[in-house]
Amino acid sequence: DSPKNVFKKLIEDFSVSSVSWNRCYDPASIKNDAKIKIFLKKHIDDVKSFNGSLLWEPWEILKSDGTPFKVFTPFYKNGCLAFAPPRKPISKKIKIFDSNYSTNEISFLKYNEKNKWAPKITQNWKIGEEFAHEAMSNFFKFGIENYKEGRNFPSKKNVSRLSPFIHWGQISPNTLWWECSEKNYSINQENINTFKSELGWREFSYYLLFHFPKITKENLQVKFDNFEWEFNKIYFKRWTEGQTGYPIVDAGMRELWETGYMHNRVRMIVGSFLVKNLLIHWKKGERWFWDCLFDADVASNSASWQWVAGTGADAAPYFRIFNPVTQGQKFDPDGEYTKKYVPELKKMPLKYLFNPWDCPENVSNDIEFKIGKHYPSPVVNLKESREKALKVFTSLKKI
Repeated sequence: DSPKNVFKKLIEDFSVSSVSWNRCYDPASIKNDAKIKIFLKKHIDDVKSFNGSLLWEPWEILKSDGTPFKVFTPFYKNGCLAFAPPRKPISKKIKIFDSNYSTNEISFLKYNEKNKWAPKITQNWKIGEEFAHEAMSNFFKFGIENYKEGRNFPSKKNVSRLSPFIHWGQISPNTLWWECSEKNYSINQENINTFKSELGWREFSYYLLFHFPKITKENLQVKFDNFEWEFNKIYFKRWTEGQTGYPIVDAGMRELWETGYMHNRVRMIVGSFLVKNLLIHWKKGERWFWDCLFDADVASNSASWQWVAGTGADAAPYFRIFNPVTQGQKFDPDGEYTKKYVPELKKMPLKYLFNPWDCPENVSNDIEFKIGKHYPSPVVNLKESREKALKVFTSLKKI
C-alpha cells in the first residue's frame, strides 16, 4: 500500500500526536517525503524530519557566491571544515511501541528458495548494529595506523569495511567522525585526517546528488553526451565474470561476486578498465555494482563511476587510464590478494603474475600452465586499447 494510506490508517487507529523520520536525499525520496509531510500536517501538529545520515546538510555548504561546489578539495576544506562541526551522536534508548496490530510472516516476502547464493555470500559478514560497532572498534585498534598508505593495498587490513554498515544505517558517519575526534589515538594524525576525508568523499557524493539530481542517469559534464561509447556483450560478460585475462581486474570482480564487496583501490582499477580500455558506458558498470555491492547506494555509486569515467565532478582526467599490470604490481606486490581470488594463477611466479601471457614457455611447462586454457587470454590488447581510448577521449576537447 502507499505510505499515505498506511499513515492514514495508523492515524485513524491510534492517537498519534507526533511523527518524525530521518531524511533521504535522492530525488524520489525527497519528492515522496514532501507529499507525506503535507498530508501528515493536515492531521498532526508535530511533524518533523531530521538529518540522520550526513555530517552536514547539502544546502548548508555553498561557495561564497551561493552556488554549490563541484570540486572535492574546496568543498571539504573551505566548505565542510570551515562550517560548524557535525552534530554529536546521541545515545538515547527509544521506547518501542510493542503491538501485534499488523504482522506478516516472512513467507509474505515470497523468498525464492531456489537461490542458494545467499548463505555463501553472507558468511563473510556479521550483520547488525552491534557488529558495526565491533568493526569500528577493530578498525581503530588495528586498521587506522598507516591508513593513508595501507588503504591502497587490498591484502592489508587498513580499510574499515564499514561502508555496508553505514549504507544500511547500522552505524552513523557522525559516530565515526567523533570517534576520530574524541579518542586519543597514539597514531599519526595524518591517518585520522585521511579517514575523515574519506567520510568527506561520501558526503560529497550526497552533496552532488542533492544539487545535481540527474547525476544518477546523466553525465554531469554534458560534453560527454555526444561521446560514442561501445558496447560489446562478450567483453562486458567477461568483465562481470572476472575473465578479462587481467589478473587484478579479475580478482576484483570475483571478490565482488563472492563477497558483495570490493576494495576501493580495485574498484578504481576495474572501473577504469571498463570505461577506458573497453569503452563501455559507465552506467553499465554502475548498474552491475548496484546489483552486487552490499554498500551500493544511489549517491556514492553514481558519483564514483562518473569520477572514474571522467564525466562527473572533480573527475579523473580522460588521460588517466589505470594500467592493470602496473597497478597489480604496485598495490598487490606479493600477489596475496590476486591469488586468493584467481587461484588458477597460484603457481605463477610473481614476475609474471599480472602479465601471465609473458610467462616463458619453459616456466609455463614447469607449472603446467597454458594461457588461454588454464586462464583466459587478455580480452583486449592493453596498449592498443589505451591508445584508442586516448584518441576517442581527446576528440571531446574539440567539442
